[in-house]
Amino acid sequence: MDVRTVPLRTRRTIVDDDRPDALWDMERSLRRRGFSAVAGADEAGRGACAGPLVAAACVLPSGRRGRVPGLADSKLLTAAARERVYAEVVDRALSWSVVVMPVEDLDARGMHVTNIEALRRAVWNLDPEPDYVLTDGFPVPGLARPGLAVWKGDRVAACVAAASVLAKVTRDRMMLELHEKWPEYDFAGHKGYITDVHSAALERHGPCPEHRMRFINVRNARDAHAARTLQVTASVGMVDDVLMSDVLCPAPGELR
Repeated sequence: MDVRTVPLRTRRTIVDDDRPDALWDMERSLRRRGFSAVAGADEAGRGACAGPLVAAACVLPSGRRGRVPGLADSKLLTAAARERVYAEVVDRALSWSVVVMPVEDLDARGMHVTNIEALRRAVWNLDPEPDYVLTDGFPVPGLARPGLAVWKGDRVAACVAAASVLAKVTRDRMMLELHEKWPEYDFAGHKGYITDVHSAALERHGPCPEHRMRFINVRNARDAHAARTLQVTASVGMVDDVLMSDVLCPAPGELR
């Protein structure tokens, strides 16, 4: 993919504003400065110990059409509300994209590197391209356009909130599919995050291929499950040896 090598300047900003219109203030301010297409980028699944990482980017239109009904940080919405907002965002957005990073990439490259790469790809995939990019929490180098990392951006910038919903709904749907494949882990319930139910399933069954081996709890569960498997195998072998010895060395008076 060809990327323009324009110098990128990013800084980190903390915004705290609970006014009803505050979610759209940042984009309005940027448009007044000449940035007509402002993209937001966010991810879902960074803290999970199983399942993919999903990043999304989104450019909302200005004016009333950009006022997505019910839009908020995806973590503050119910599953049903997220689905409704997702449909509205897809219908209204000038451009949007979603990037899925599989567990293999997360284990091979590490969470932070893969997370930044996913956010970068999501922005690159936008068509039409944005003039400015707001990211949730982390600066993302290599975007070839101005950008700003905003602390809790999904709560203070509409385009970032929209991206968070796109990423969260996409990932939740994928985790439901993984639940059908490995129901013993209850991925439908916890979506791959660490809970008591998930930890108990890991202890009982060991990890599946969708678990992230860079997480210490997953590695511990793998090692413990492997040790138990060896013990069972050894016990079965001992029983077989006893049975074979009875055949080869019958008890006194026993016919061969």
